[in-house]
Amino acid sequence: MNVKGYDQLSSLELDTLREVGSIGTGNAATALSTLLNKEVRIALPEVRFMGYNEAIEWMGGPEVVTAGVLVGMSNQMSGIMLSVQHLEFINLVLESMLGDPISDYAELDEMRQSTLVEVGNIMISTFINALSGLSDISVNLTVPAFAVDMQGAILSVPMAEYGGTSDYIMTIAGHFVCDGKQVPCHLILSPDLRSLNFLLKKLGVAE
Repeated sequence: MNVKGYDQLSSLELDTLREVGSIGTGNAATALSTLLNKEVRIALPEVRFMGYNEAIEWMGGPEVVTAGVLVGMSNQMSGIMLSVQHLEFINLVLESMLGDPISDYAELDEMRQSTLVEVGNIMISTFINALSGLSDISVNLTVPAFAVDMQGAILSVPMAEYGGTSDYIMTIAGHFVCDGKQVPCHLILSPDLRSLNFLLKKLGVAE
Protein backbone atom coordinates (compact mmCIF):
# COMPACT_ATOMS: atom_id res chain seq x y z
CA MET A 1 0.00 0.00 0.00
CA ASN A 2 1.36 3.42 -0.92
CA VAL A 3 1.40 6.03 1.82
CA LYS A 4 -0.02 9.46 1.10
CA GLY A 5 2.10 11.34 3.63
CA TYR A 6 4.56 10.99 6.48
CA ASP A 7 1.64 10.96 8.92
CA GLN A 8 0.64 7.54 7.51
CA LEU A 9 4.01 5.86 8.07
CA SER A 10 4.12 2.84 10.35
CA SER A 11 6.46 2.71 13.34
CA LEU A 12 8.76 0.31 11.43
CA GLU A 13 8.89 2.65 8.43
CA LEU A 14 9.61 5.65 10.67
CA ASP A 15 12.33 3.81 12.59
CA THR A 16 13.96 2.69 9.33
CA LEU A 17 13.98 6.23 7.92
CA ARG A 18 15.40 7.53 11.21
CA GLU A 19 18.20 4.98 10.99
CA VAL A 20 18.95 6.02 7.41
CA GLY A 21 18.99 9.66 8.52
CA SER A 22 21.38 8.92 11.38
CA ILE A 23 23.75 6.97 9.14
CA GLY A 24 23.67 9.68 6.47
CA THR A 25 24.40 12.41 9.00
CA GLY A 26 27.27 10.42 10.47
CA ASN A 27 28.76 10.13 6.99
CA ALA A 28 28.28 13.87 6.47
CA ALA A 29 30.20 14.52 9.69
CA THR A 30 33.03 12.30 8.44
CA ALA A 31 33.14 14.25 5.17
CA LEU A 32 33.23 17.54 7.10
CA SER A 33 36.08 16.20 9.23
CA THR A 34 38.09 15.46 6.08
CA LEU A 35 37.39 18.91 4.63
CA LEU A 36 38.38 20.73 7.81
CA ASN A 37 41.30 18.41 8.53
CA LYS A 38 40.20 18.00 12.13
CA GLU A 39 38.04 15.59 14.09
CA VAL A 40 34.32 16.27 13.74
CA ARG A 41 31.65 13.99 15.12
CA ILE A 42 27.88 14.22 15.33
CA ALA A 43 26.33 14.08 18.80
CA LEU A 44 23.12 12.01 18.85
CA PRO A 45 21.38 13.22 15.67
CA GLU A 46 17.63 13.52 16.07
CA VAL A 47 15.50 12.62 13.05
CA ARG A 48 11.93 13.93 13.03
CA PHE A 49 9.04 14.03 10.59
CA MET A 50 7.03 17.19 11.01
CA GLY A 51 5.06 19.87 9.26
CA TYR A 52 6.83 22.90 7.81
CA ASN A 53 5.66 25.35 10.46
CA GLU A 54 6.58 22.95 13.25
CA ALA A 55 10.00 22.38 11.68
CA ILE A 56 10.67 26.11 11.44
CA GLU A 57 9.77 26.62 15.10
CA TRP A 58 11.91 23.64 16.12
CA MET A 59 14.89 25.24 14.36
CA GLY A 60 14.48 28.54 16.17
CA GLY A 61 11.64 30.36 14.47
CA PRO A 62 10.80 31.85 11.04
CA GLU A 63 12.63 35.15 11.54
CA VAL A 64 16.01 33.67 12.46
CA VAL A 65 18.48 34.44 9.65
CA THR A 66 20.49 31.51 8.32
CA ALA A 67 22.31 30.46 5.18
CA GLY A 68 21.12 27.51 3.16
CA VAL A 69 22.63 25.22 0.52
CA LEU A 70 19.88 23.64 -1.59
CA VAL A 71 20.28 20.66 -3.94
CA GLY A 72 17.60 19.08 -6.12
CA MET A 73 17.26 15.30 -6.51
CA SER A 74 16.14 13.40 -9.60
CA ASN A 75 16.26 9.94 -11.22
CA GLN A 76 14.87 7.28 -8.83
CA MET A 77 14.28 9.86 -6.11
CA SER A 78 12.86 13.32 -6.71
CA GLY A 79 12.83 16.16 -4.23
CA ILE A 80 15.28 18.45 -2.51
CA MET A 81 17.84 18.38 0.27
CA LEU A 82 18.80 21.45 2.25
CA SER A 83 21.76 22.15 4.52
CA VAL A 84 20.83 24.94 6.96
CA GLN A 85 23.96 26.76 8.08
CA HIS A 86 23.81 28.84 11.25
CA LEU A 87 26.53 31.35 12.07
CA GLU A 88 28.31 28.94 14.44
CA PHE A 89 28.60 26.36 11.66
CA ILE A 90 29.67 28.98 9.13
CA ASN A 91 32.48 30.17 11.39
CA LEU A 92 33.65 26.61 12.07
CA VAL A 93 34.06 26.18 8.32
CA LEU A 94 35.50 29.61 7.51
CA GLU A 95 37.95 29.64 10.40
CA SER A 96 39.21 26.14 9.57
CA MET A 97 39.43 26.55 5.78
CA LEU A 98 40.13 30.26 5.32
CA GLY A 99 41.21 31.46 8.76
CA ASP A 100 38.57 34.15 8.32
CA PRO A 101 35.45 33.99 10.55
CA ILE A 102 32.64 36.55 10.33
CA SER A 103 30.37 38.34 12.79
CA ASP A 104 27.45 38.95 10.42
CA TYR A 105 25.96 37.29 7.33
CA ALA A 106 26.52 40.54 5.42
CA GLU A 107 30.24 39.70 5.42
CA LEU A 108 29.71 36.63 3.23
CA ASP A 109 31.58 37.68 0.10
CA GLU A 110 31.96 35.53 -3.02
CA MET A 111 34.95 33.58 -1.67
CA ARG A 112 33.25 32.74 1.61
CA GLN A 113 29.99 31.82 -0.10
CA SER A 114 31.83 29.54 -2.50
CA THR A 115 33.47 27.77 0.43
CA LEU A 116 30.15 27.26 2.21
CA VAL A 117 28.51 25.96 -0.96
CA GLU A 118 31.34 23.47 -1.46
CA VAL A 119 31.07 22.21 2.11
CA GLY A 120 27.26 22.04 2.05
CA ASN A 121 27.27 20.26 -1.30
CA ILE A 122 29.80 17.66 -0.16
CA MET A 123 27.85 16.99 3.04
CA ILE A 124 24.59 16.59 1.11
CA SER A 125 26.26 14.39 -1.54
CA THR A 126 27.78 12.19 1.16
CA PHE A 127 24.40 11.86 2.87
CA ILE A 128 22.67 10.94 -0.40
CA ASN A 129 25.44 8.47 -1.30
CA ALA A 130 24.85 6.72 2.03
CA LEU A 131 21.09 6.64 1.39
CA SER A 132 21.69 5.30 -2.13
CA GLY A 133 24.01 2.60 -0.85
CA LEU A 134 21.57 1.46 1.82
CA SER A 135 18.57 1.36 -0.51
CA ASP A 136 20.24 0.54 -3.86
CA ILE A 137 18.65 3.47 -5.65
CA SER A 138 20.18 5.92 -8.10
CA VAL A 139 19.94 9.65 -7.31
CA ASN A 140 21.17 12.54 -9.44
CA LEU A 141 21.89 15.88 -7.77
CA THR A 142 21.63 19.35 -9.26
CA VAL A 143 24.18 22.13 -8.97
CA PRO A 144 23.77 23.56 -5.45
CA ALA A 145 22.10 26.91 -4.84
CA PHE A 146 22.97 29.25 -1.96
CA ALA A 147 20.83 31.77 -0.10
CA VAL A 148 20.94 33.88 3.04
CA ASP A 149 17.49 34.69 4.40
CA MET A 150 15.12 34.17 7.28
CA GLN A 151 14.42 30.50 7.95
CA GLY A 152 10.78 30.93 7.05
CA ALA A 153 11.77 32.11 3.58
CA ILE A 154 14.41 29.42 3.08
CA LEU A 155 12.03 26.64 4.11
CA SER A 156 9.32 28.02 1.85
CA VAL A 157 11.20 26.39 -1.06
CA PRO A 158 10.34 22.79 -0.10
CA MET A 159 6.89 23.97 0.97
CA ALA A 160 6.20 25.50 -2.45
CA GLU A 161 7.76 22.55 -4.28
CA TYR A 162 6.09 19.68 -2.43
CA GLY A 163 3.49 21.16 -0.11
CA GLY A 164 0.75 20.04 -2.48
CA THR A 165 1.67 16.38 -2.05
CA SER A 166 2.96 16.23 1.51
CA ASP A 167 2.71 18.55 4.49
CA TYR A 168 5.64 16.86 6.22
CA ILE A 169 9.40 16.94 5.80
CA MET A 170 12.23 14.90 7.27
CA THR A 171 14.34 17.08 9.53
CA ILE A 172 17.67 15.92 10.94
CA ALA A 173 19.20 17.95 13.73
CA GLY A 174 22.13 17.50 16.03
CA HIS A 175 25.38 19.07 17.01
CA PHE A 176 28.73 18.69 15.34
CA VAL A 177 31.39 18.45 18.02
CA CYS A 178 34.75 19.94 17.04
CA ASP A 179 37.59 21.28 19.21
CA GLY A 180 35.42 20.75 22.26
CA LYS A 181 32.65 23.00 20.91
CA GLN A 182 29.12 22.04 19.86
CA VAL A 183 27.95 23.51 16.57
CA PRO A 184 24.29 23.14 15.50
CA CYS A 185 23.60 21.07 12.39
CA HIS A 186 20.31 20.95 10.47
CA LEU A 187 19.64 18.91 7.34
CA ILE A 188 16.25 18.72 5.63
CA LEU A 189 15.26 15.95 3.23
CA SER A 190 12.06 16.45 1.25
CA PRO A 191 11.33 13.69 -1.28
CA ASP A 192 8.05 13.69 -3.15
CA LEU A 193 5.55 10.98 -2.23
CA ARG A 194 6.37 8.76 -5.21
CA SER A 195 10.00 8.77 -4.13
CA LEU A 196 9.12 8.14 -0.50
CA ASN A 197 7.11 5.05 -1.41
CA PHE A 198 9.84 3.80 -3.74
CA LEU A 199 12.47 4.29 -1.01
CA LEU A 200 10.42 2.37 1.54
CA LYS A 201 9.98 -0.54 -0.88
CA LYS A 202 13.71 -0.61 -1.66
CA LEU A 203 14.46 -0.62 2.07
CA GLY A 204 12.12 -3.60 2.43
CA VAL A 205 9.77 -2.04 4.97
CA ALA A 206 6.81 -0.86 2.86
CA GLU A 207 3.56 -2.30 4.17
